[in-house]
Amino acid sequence: MKSRNSGDDGAAGTSSVWLSAKKKKKNVRRLGGGGLSLESFANMKPGRSQYNPAIAKKQREFYKNAKYVSKYKRTLKHHNQQNDLSMPSSSKGETEGDSSGKGSGKKKKKSWNNLNHLYEAKREADEKARMEREAAMRAKKEEMDKAATRRKAERGKMLKRTRSGQPRMKYRIEHLLQTIQGSS
Repeated sequence: MKSRNSGDDGAAGTSSVWLSAKKKKKNVRRLGGGGLSLESFANMKPGRSQYNPAIAKKQREFYKNAKYVSKYKRTLKHHNQQNDLSMPSSSKGETEGDSSGKGSGKKKKKSWNNLNHLYEAKREADEKARMEREAAMRAKKEEMDKAATRRKAERGKMLKRTRSGQPRMKYRIEHLLQTIQGSS
């Protein structure tokens, strides 16, 4: 049998190295990546295998604070947008009329009244919706109470017994009749 390295050592050696590199590359692609080297695997830090309540508390606090900060930034942005909307209207009033102080004050007062009016309308709508929800809840609760009393009375009838301990068939037959009539 011939050995692979027989013949010209330079040409045959490089071709076998090239073939093995090609096979290795093909295997790596087939297996989905090169994986970790032995060195990197040995130096890896162990993952969190145990539950640490202190870290969980710190993370909760971090997320809570982040939520507050984002909410604060949102309100600042909202206020800045409102101020930007009111500024051009006051600058138009200054360019159009000579009375710079009085015209802008009236416009601010009008916008304040408008905002107040919008607030009142929204509050009234919310109040009306709340009252409707409460009325619906009250009606549902009354209906549930009626059903509970009806079930209690029916249960009492179904549990009635004769002197010898046999169930009273009169009530059971009535119940069966009502269920049949209700289904049809």
